[in-house]
Amino acid sequence: MSFSNDIKMIRHKCLLSQIEFAEALGVSFATVNRWESGKSKPNFKTMKLINSFCETHGIDFDVSKQLTEEEEK
Repeated sequence: MSFSNDIKMIRHKCLLSQIEFAEALGVSFATVNRWESGKSKPNFKTMKLINSFCETHGIDFDVSKQLTEEEEK
């Protein structure tokens, strides 16, 4: 599964709009939109925030897998 699909899945599991998800992470709506469209990926600090968000909401998200896939590209 691609990172953009992972982000959509996380957001949908929590029943959040892109704006609500962005606010929960402390980023802009445009940032979440770019992640979901595959135009960009978050930096390491933000990946840790996403991981914490997922842990809080009981969602399985493997940050180390995402970082490893990024390094392989």
